[in-house]
Amino acid sequence: MSVQERKQRERAERERLIVATARELAEQQGWDAVTTRRLAERIEYSQPVLYSHFRGKREIIGAVAIEGATEMAVAVRAATSEASSPRERVAALARAYLDFAARNPAVYDALFQLDGGLAYAKEETPEPLKDAFAALLETLGEVAGDGVHPGLFTETFWAALHGLATLTRAGRLPPEDAEWRVELLVDRLAIA
Repeated sequence: MSVQERKQRERAERERLIVATARELAEQQGWDAVTTRRLAERIEYSQPVLYSHFRGKREIIGAVAIEGATEMAVAVRAATSEASSPRERVAALARAYLDFAARNPAVYDALFQLDGGLAYAKEETPEPLKDAFAALLETLGEVAGDGVHPGLFTETFWAALHGLATLTRAGRLPPEDAEWRVELLVDRLAIA
């Protein structure tokens, strides 16, 4: 291995450490607790080293969002791959999405609530974000219905899932009715 390859590998490892540490700190204490100073202390590198990877917290949030988008796509595809009917796939997608949001609140915020400097729904949208949407579209597109644009249907269903995830997490919806909400969403919106 050349010196340059070793330096590139070390740089990539530091970057992964920064992102993992930011994510861990955000999950434990919220995004307000994630500062470059605290990250530098936790990873035991100086702030200039941290700034050599990310220009600031915004870019770190973006990196967490990209990582989270990849994980969410994997979770949705894994859940839907085991279902045998369109209805089961949509229900599995909804449950996987809501479970991901509940298990990873800081990542979910990085993806959909915070400014990570990422473009959404544009040509320059990073591939992991496009792939996360594609993971939803793969299942939802097949139940969009005649004359309904699959992408628009997917956006609408996704918006409903996001609303459920956000309102449940904020304590605005009782958690004991979560499964009923999924069933209503699937039966009334997706499988009409």
